[in-house]
Amino acid sequence: MPVSLGELARQFDCKLLGDAEAQIVSVASLSNAGPGSLSFLSGSAFKQQLATTRAAAVVLRAADAADCPAASLVHEDPYACYARIAAFLYPTPAIEPSIHPSAVVAPSARISPSAQIAALVSIGDRSIVGDNTYIGPGSVVGADCVIGNNGRLLTNVTVVRKVTTGDRLILHPGVVIGSDGFGNAMTTDGWVKVPQLGGVRIGNDVEIGANTTIDLGTLEDTVIDDGVRIDNLVHIAHNVKIGAHTAITGQCGFSGSVVIGKRCMFAGQSGVAGHITICDDVVLYGKGLITKDITEPGIYSSSFPSEPVKEWNRMLARFRRLGHLIERVSKLEKGES
Repeated sequence: MPVSLGELARQFDCKLLGDAEAQIVSVASLSNAGPGSLSFLSGSAFKQQLATTRAAAVVLRAADAADCPAASLVHEDPYACYARIAAFLYPTPAIEPSIHPSAVVAPSARISPSAQIAALVSIGDRSIVGDNTYIGPGSVVGADCVIGNNGRLLTNVTVVRKVTTGDRLILHPGVVIGSDGFGNAMTTDGWVKVPQLGGVRIGNDVEIGANTTIDLGTLEDTVIDDGVRIDNLVHIAHNVKIGAHTAITGQCGFSGSVVIGKRCMFAGQSGVAGHITICDDVVLYGKGLITKDITEPGIYSSSFPSEPVKEWNRMLARFRRLGHLIERVSKLEKGES
């Protein structure tokens, strides 16, 4: 439904430069926007596209307003403001309270009358589904689980057992929560499986991307705190604890009993070795590996950026000679020939 720029400015606390009666019907990038579209500019990378945009309005900072050929919604954090406006223009479909005839719900399970249970869903013994929560097609909620209020479990989500979640949870397709952790004891006769007897506890306002897996704790729970954002294809092992508002991008891995602080960020394909503790406000660059505790907030990196193959081969050859060079320097320092 169209909404005026004046209404958007009032509702989202923006300063409007332009026609308050202009109507917004969609959102788009600066390069693809047209009449009736709202776009945004939050950094310098796309600044060159601002001059030629055909958007009806752009959300941006005050410093960029003079360069905008369209109406402006001025805000100190344009990206966050745009996100809120986009959510307003494209609201999540309303829940239709119902249980599909093909769903299988255990007699001891409790489903809120305001929840929607889609086709081919299975809800296990003693599990609870909260108010206004959607369980999508083909999803499984196993025994002894609690899914909070206003949650969205999309297609083919599996919540295995002993999982408790807070409110406003979003689980994308293929997520698996509450599978056994990799617990094995080596004996002279081979591996002995260690029972995984803990659970998983997830806080409020957590979003978990497609095909991510989170393991049960061995004895204590694996914990994902409030406001955490986890991307696709992430693995979180048993007994891991992720602090509030931490963000984890695709293909990261966290070994058993890792403890992550609040507001940390992990770039793609980074990893943390087992039993490591990381303090609050740590950023790890892509492909980084953490093998010892981090006690000071900051930005960390441990990967090599790509180089032309000839230059890389030269650097590799030098690296292989480091041991010999260290021995020579040590002898020279001692006065040996």
